[in-house]
Amino acid sequence: MKSRQDKRKDVAELRQELERAEHLFVTGFERLTVAQDFELRKAVRAAGGRYRVIKNNLAEKAAAGTRAAPLFQGLTGMTSVAWTYGDPVALAKALTNYAKDNPTFTFKAGMVEGRVVDVAAIRELAGLPSKEELIARLMWLLNSSAQRLAAALSGVARNLAVALDQAVQQGKFPQPGNS
Repeated sequence: MKSRQDKRKDVAELRQELERAEHLFVTGFERLTVAQDFELRKAVRAAGGRYRVIKNNLAEKAAAGTRAAPLFQGLTGMTSVAWTYGDPVALAKALTNYAKDNPTFTFKAGMVEGRVVDVAAIRELAGLPSKEELIARLMWLLNSSAQRLAAALSGVARNLAVALDQAVQQGKFPQPGNS
């Protein structure tokens, strides 16, 4: 059993993380095996997040006075928290995909960009394209527009060159030195 001093240290560390976190998801789990827990942690790390199993009363104390405080009030059962400082969509997708394969893993609440969201909003968030996908789509749109513009401009220049060549061949322009 942890000493009171160790518990205070844990609460202080968790409080620092909760104060800094913009995006976090409070989850519940029951009867996860060690292998399942390992896979969950691996998925969270791959999404750029962090994951921690928490005691409900210590989490409530750590969250007191932070934006995340409403998420930790009245928690029951086994609880964990996953958070990220980066893309919340990637973490929501990773957790949602994990929950599909492991039905004992559930969402309790979440916070995205400092705002508390419900479970339905977390599922909607997981359905959005990730930040990288959106950037790739934007770059494709910009690139395709630029390619079309370049093709149109080169077509105009090519047509002008053909017209000038035909005009020269038909003698419509005086030749230098023949004035």
